[in-house]
Amino acid sequence: MQSDSSRNYWPRAIILVDMNAFFASVEQYDNPAWRSRPVAITNGRQGTCIITCSYEARAYGVKTGMRLKEARQKCPHLIQCPARPERYAAVSSRIMAALQDISPDIEIFSVDEAFLDVTRCQKLFGSPEQIARRVKKAVFNASGLLCSVGVSGDKTTAKYAAKQQKPDGLTVVPPWQAEDYLKQVAVTDLCGIARGIGHFLNERRVYVCGDMKNLPIGELARRFGNPGRRIWYMCQGADPAPLETTVAAPKTIGHGKVIPPETKERHTLLVYLLHMSEKVAFRLRRHQLKAQQFSISLRTKTDWLGAQLQTALPTQDGQHIYRLCQQVLRYEWQGEGIYQVQVTATDPQPLNGQLALFESNTLPTRDFSAIDTINMKYGEFCLAPARLLHRSSMPNVIAPAWKPFGHRQTIEFSGTEES
Repeated sequence: MQSDSSRNYWPRAIILVDMNAFFASVEQYDNPAWRSRPVAITNGRQGTCIITCSYEARAYGVKTGMRLKEARQKCPHLIQCPARPERYAAVSSRIMAALQDISPDIEIFSVDEAFLDVTRCQKLFGSPEQIARRVKKAVFNASGLLCSVGVSGDKTTAKYAAKQQKPDGLTVVPPWQAEDYLKQVAVTDLCGIARGIGHFLNERRVYVCGDMKNLPIGELARRFGNPGRRIWYMCQGADPAPLETTVAAPKTIGHGKVIPPETKERHTLLVYLLHMSEKVAFRLRRHQLKAQQFSISLRTKTDWLGAQLQTALPTQDGQHIYRLCQQVLRYEWQGEGIYQVQVTATDPQPLNGQLALFESNTLPTRDFSAIDTINMKYGEFCLAPARLLHRSSMPNVIAPAWKPFGHRQTIEFSGTEES
């Protein structure tokens, strides 16, 4: 922590809140006997891959993405806990609401991370460090959980700082010290600089952030456009990116599911595809959307197969989507073993949008109001097509782009990891 971090006013003050092993921490909070014990979260009791784990488990070398069998070899007394995504989403929603009481300028980065722009809060709550301590207290009061906080003058430096003193850390990097703070940090340690960009930089002798000054900004701009310009500034503690405080309209709405390896039974594939079709349709209806273009994909051992198809008119009926899935199986699938299915609406649009020119026919639709109301009250697929009685028992997981409001407030079947 820097000695002059308490200067009266920063021209820009950004806080990154990062929950500590969030899913595992929720489980330890709800199960007091598990506190200070190694806990690993898996997707259901039969899940074999660790979604995340407690810090006590990490001390034994257990990591996110590790197979449960390997984890038990490292930590024989590891506690396996099936994920409860609805519970994690509920806790996260309370945390985000508490943060909004401190600053309305908030970007919900993921289910367990959020940026706050507290520049305008300094006259009300004091220095950025004082606001950060208020943030930590607000998170604890809302959830009973601890968090780590990074504070700086830009998003990238704040996010990097939050990782430095986990768990329950507070790292303050005044904006006038950010460049020096990052000078010896590997460029690939910064959020947003993936391996491919890192390789591009390494080829130009940029290994740590301090090397970036030797690379003209134009070279990055020519290769990566505006994101390249941002990277140049990021490495010098001056990330210009503003907070994304609004949730953009969805470009796609999709659900996917990993299925038993080498599945070749047509009936089984149809059950999975119907399941995903109904989930996509429900989200379209829930957010007053419809779609006409759909991507239906099946993953084999080495590749993906499928097709881009469309319904006669925009729809929000799972049966219409399911018929497209049947077409894909009929014409694109040759009996290969399948490992995953994916159904995606690629053109979601408002339900009350303009009708197509000369449109006179309508697709036959069912009245879903009663069905959706019952399912939302008593549980997903409480009422469902009979074929879905044989659907996968694997539970839902939180979508990577989850938000506590709007069309992103969803629990889905896509894989996700949290740190």
